[in-house]
Amino acid sequence: MAVNTQNWPRLPVLPDAATDAIVTSGLLPELAYAFGGPFHFLLPDAFTANLRAMQETLSAAGVDGFVHYAKKANKAAVFVEQAAAHGAGIDVASTSELREALGHGVRGEHLVVTGPAKDPALLRLAVTHGALIAVDALDELDAVITSALAGRIRPARILLRVLPPGQPRSRFGMTVTELTTAVQRSVEAGDALRMEGFSFHLSGYALQPRADLAASLVERCLNARVMGLQASRISIGGGLPTSYTDADSWHTFLATQTPAHYHAGKVFTSGDFYPYYSPASGTHALAALLETVPQDGGAPLSQVLTDAGVELLLEPGRALLDQAGATVFRIQGVKDRDGYQLLTVDGTSLSLSEQWFNSEYLPDPRLIPLQPDTPTGTFPASVGAATCLESDMLTWRKIAFGQRPRPGDLLLYPNTAGYQMDSNESPFHDLPLPPKVVIDHTDRPRPRWRLDRHFT
Repeated sequence: MAVNTQNWPRLPVLPDAATDAIVTSGLLPELAYAFGGPFHFLLPDAFTANLRAMQETLSAAGVDGFVHYAKKANKAAVFVEQAAAHGAGIDVASTSELREALGHGVRGEHLVVTGPAKDPALLRLAVTHGALIAVDALDELDAVITSALAGRIRPARILLRVLPPGQPRSRFGMTVTELTTAVQRSVEAGDALRMEGFSFHLSGYALQPRADLAASLVERCLNARVMGLQASRISIGGGLPTSYTDADSWHTFLATQTPAHYHAGKVFTSGDFYPYYSPASGTHALAALLETVPQDGGAPLSQVLTDAGVELLLEPGRALLDQAGATVFRIQGVKDRDGYQLLTVDGTSLSLSEQWFNSEYLPDPRLIPLQPDTPTGTFPASVGAATCLESDMLTWRKIAFGQRPRPGDLLLYPNTAGYQMDSNESPFHDLPLPPKVVIDHTDRPRPRWRLDRHFT
């Protein structure tokens, strides 16, 4: 039964012509039939456009910079291939990720190895292939030097990772005292080591703290050069926000949503949610960051970098994957509840990973019905998974659909490429992992597709 209310909370996604074209083409029902379960589709052209825009933003600001795609955001090989083909590197944190990147054409010197307490095998591979290593601790620095001396192939290339002063409880990075020791050990290592600069990663999305910390690392580079070190690069990690919806929709949603709008009265606070709208996102956030004046200086960050001759390294994930893919489920069953429906689909919330962080993936899914009807009202429905777990809900929120969902209809969750579609997937209940389908040509009447070539 339709619910007639004009105030039902919605979160419409920003328009995307490529996704619209795929839906219109009729390809998705055929893929759902072929795979017999949920699947992801990937749009590499969107990734490439985001990458080029980021590179052009650096160039327009006069900043010498280099982009490393944070591979953990999505395991698909096609994005690694696009990065390699368009002058970008890859941020990896395991031997498997490093090998995968090399196998898909990324040059060793275009890899940056992050993460804490790296495995000795990972360090050996990184040194052998000339990858840049973000050193997180003093004992790790000693292990890198040992690995470089043992191989005697080339100097180990490193950045020293800084514990952010504003986040002193972080488990990543070195304190001021540890950094002083690390710089001295780098000097003493001589030709075994090439200390190229410093790195950090900040939680959250505020620009001013990033600009402040980046400027302080530039100063550290200048001091390290006095000691004979190269120190000409800083990495600021990721943290460029992505907007999924518009400002009015986001603020209206936060103001109107209540527990009554969720299955079983589930309670979320606004602090539990990713900021699905940001005033500056993606490349606009990068441009704003470069224009930000650090608190201890009178010039914008872009000028601080260029005046010191320091290269800016970035490790974005989600920002490069904006509009680069979506996830499709088939509705297997429908139950009527008091004033809403409870849908069960052919997959699990492991494919929408916000659920496993006590949160909710909020952008409205799109109903693709087998038999389109004329909209006759609002049909609220929550979406559950095909597992035996009470908590396995893809969408606790009662989505306001324009027609009644039925078994066999498809649900398209939009813009899931960034961290959503495979971050926590596992073959629970022996269900196969959803395949990734690469859509290579969205400008054709009939899009062409292929399976992604991920090795592992």
